[in-house]
Amino acid sequence: MRCPFCSCEDSQVKDSRPTDDNTAIRRRRICSDCGGRFTTFERIQLRELLVNKKSGRKVPFDREKLAHSVSVALRKRDVDKVRVERMISGIVRRLESSGEPEVDADAIGMMVMEGLKGLDEVAYVRFASVYRDFTEASDFTSILGELSQDTADDA
Repeated sequence: MRCPFCSCEDSQVKDSRPTDDNTAIRRRRICSDCGGRFTTFERIQLRELLVNKKSGRKVPFDREKLAHSVSVALRKRDVDKVRVERMISGIVRRLESSGEPEVDADAIGMMVMEGLKGLDEVAYVRFASVYRDFTEASDFTSILGELSQDTADDA
């Protein structure tokens, strides 16, 4: 593993343990050259996925980008981090186990909206405003109407 401080390619693992949710291995490393200490995470990746963007470009799927988008929607919201990580891992598992080498960005966005709806309605509306490209206040009224309709259907 390359050292982030001096770029030396020789580092030693000093400690390994599973993350709290058991979806990754956390490794504490030390650089043999500069002595810098850093942490890496190892996750299972079943296959390489490509994301078909609306522009027609194809880019590699990036779990960290997905996690960042979710964290932006959840900013300043009191939601258990374990539940958030479980939602993200579930989306990644669904994508990897679909058997398809490519997935549309819209499908990922819908999975995130579905997951956020169950976690936090404010985060759901925040994400939807970017994902659906809201341009006016009536767009918010529309999504809030959908939410209240879903709540009424569940009751």
